[in-house]
Amino acid sequence: MTIRILIADDQMMVREGFSVLLNAMPDMEVVGEAVNGREAVERVRELAPDVVLMDIRMPELNGIEATREIVASQDAAKVLVLTTFDLDEYVYQALRAGASGFLLKDASARQLADGVRVVASGEALLAPTVTRRLITEFSKLAESPRLSAAVQSQQYGELTERETEVLVLIAQGLSNAEIASHLVVAESTIKTHVSRILVKLGLRDRTQAAVFAYEARLVTPG
Repeated sequence: MTIRILIADDQMMVREGFSVLLNAMPDMEVVGEAVNGREAVERVRELAPDVVLMDIRMPELNGIEATREIVASQDAAKVLVLTTFDLDEYVYQALRAGASGFLLKDASARQLADGVRVVASGEALLAPTVTRRLITEFSKLAESPRLSAAVQSQQYGELTERETEVLVLIAQGLSNAEIASHLVVAESTIKTHVSRILVKLGLRDRTQAAVFAYEARLVTPG
């Protein structure tokens, strides 16, 4: 299956460079480009891409708001945020807005292609260099009484004990295969648990599940 990609970035050289790299992959096709967030939202509706490579800082509508609109519209597109800085303060906001992960713009061609494949498959993608910063942000957010109350209202008590255990491992960054190995069960069983977790919590993907786990204090930074 060919992965259809939309590139949203206000810098022409970035768009062209990524297009060349991704179109060279046998399983990928860049179906369109956008120069700002507003155009990205419109192009997603027109082209129905599988993955959107989304820059954060863009005119008219930034990548965070564009991501929020794309996710709210229930389009099938997954958003992979691109950032120049490994400590970008907006990355966390983008994940909360619904992005499935993020990648640094200086990633190699292989890392970029692998990242697109990971997100397209429904997995979460968090660059290792910023994981610690994200955990810190999760911690700060969890300390907010208002937000904690909002999260607590999303009754995660509906999860079974095993589903809660799987949710915690997702938040710790483990893949389905790694969770299966840790719990000594089949990977297909974990996939079933993950699907049920997302449905019960009304979440879109694993990244959102990780955000939820930290905000609900099921996982604490350490």
